[in-house]
Amino acid sequence: MIRVLIVDDSLVFRKILQEALSKNPRIKVVGTASNGREAIQKIRIFKPDVTVLDVEMPEMDGLATLESIKRQHLETVVIMFSSLTSQGAKTTLEALSKGAVDFVPKPKGTGAFSESVKTIETLLIPKIEALGRSANGKRPRRAPVRPANMRARQTPKPSNAKLQGPRRTASAMKRTAVKPSKIEAIGIGVSTGGPNSLNEVIPRFPANFRLPIFLVQHMPPLFTSQLAQRLDQKSKLRVVEAENDMPVRGGTVYIAPGDYHMVVKRRNNSCVVALNQDPPENSCRPAVDVLFRSLAEVYGPRVLAAVLTGMGQDGLEGAKILKSKGAVILAQDKETSVVWGMPKFVAESGLADRVVPLGKIASTIMDLSGYRFQ
Repeated sequence: MIRVLIVDDSLVFRKILQEALSKNPRIKVVGTASNGREAIQKIRIFKPDVTVLDVEMPEMDGLATLESIKRQHLETVVIMFSSLTSQGAKTTLEALSKGAVDFVPKPKGTGAFSESVKTIETLLIPKIEALGRSANGKRPRRAPVRPANMRARQTPKPSNAKLQGPRRTASAMKRTAVKPSKIEAIGIGVSTGGPNSLNEVIPRFPANFRLPIFLVQHMPPLFTSQLAQRLDQKSKLRVVEAENDMPVRGGTVYIAPGDYHMVVKRRNNSCVVALNQDPPENSCRPAVDVLFRSLAEVYGPRVLAAVLTGMGQDGLEGAKILKSKGAVILAQDKETSVVWGMPKFVAESGLADRVVPLGKIASTIMDLSGYRFQ
């Protein structure tokens, strides 16, 4: 049984949550709280595996509650309920940086009741099951969070720089014979635990890394924009939320916007980003498989793709197509993944040339793409 604590200032919403979660035979609601102060007390008493935490509450809000959980070393996995607003997205990413593992959007306005039930059933319960206590009694690992005092970049982002020859490193857990090749594009797919993981990966790239990076993070609209802004502030590379017909430039990270698939298309002698709202794949839009297929079509073997922490198996079919073209595939290892779902399918299918910990994803990408470490 996965023990869950519900924290929300709305009595009606607490009841909706409790009734919906209690229908699942694998979930036991051990308590409810109306604010963060009460939540801290009940976390101590009931020791929930998962705490579903609202952001806006009286007395102690969600962010202050997360700080208290961390300060008191309380063991619980926190999933945030976030409002679908620009400010809500900004606050949610801050919550993730303070220790929350994942979030789900909180419906409001007309039809909020029916939408809430749908959200709980389709989004929240699968996350609780994935993040809750596993059969062997171990809790899911949290992605490392970069220090809060990390400074924004001071180095200007150069418009042109050349890659130099390769330098080999011993950063892999699993190794197959891969020679640094003429890589022209990097593709990254990530889901649950992604924002904190990307905070660990993207800022590690130096300013003179001159390949484009195409990134799919499973997130709704507004949240991807905020993610791009935060990563851009922390990184030496330029990080943007992708727009339709945006020219592909080296040294730029393109993040697929929420509710849109992102693909790359060749136009004359250059490439552009294209967005579409084709049906979701793997229940996701944006989907990693969609991006990977387009990279295989445009760049063929000159792609290095990485599949990081996340639920489900989005990225598997795309990785198969890339591998058939001769591309290089990386997967994050189990120990550093918040949820070893997406990378697990890639690794256990034999597609991964490297299975590496989160802290070595960036260096492995640079190594295998021919970047010479300074």
